[in-house]
Amino acid sequence: MSARCPICGRPAEPRERPFCSRRCRDVDLGRWLSGAYAIPAATPPEDEDDPGADGLDTGRQSA
Repeated sequence: MSARCPICGRPAEPRERPFCSRRCRDVDLGRWLSGAYAIPAATPPEDEDDPGADGLDTGRQSA
């Protein structure tokens, strides 16, 4: 079983692996640089903005 280019599906060339050509390698790089491939960020819980929301004493004293 030979590896396939993730861009066009043609058989991968050992020199350009995992791609079949420099063109497909550059297309993939362009997608990363443009943000087409993005790893989603974890959204913090809503109450994380309030340091006292967790019920822990932060060491601050009330006036």
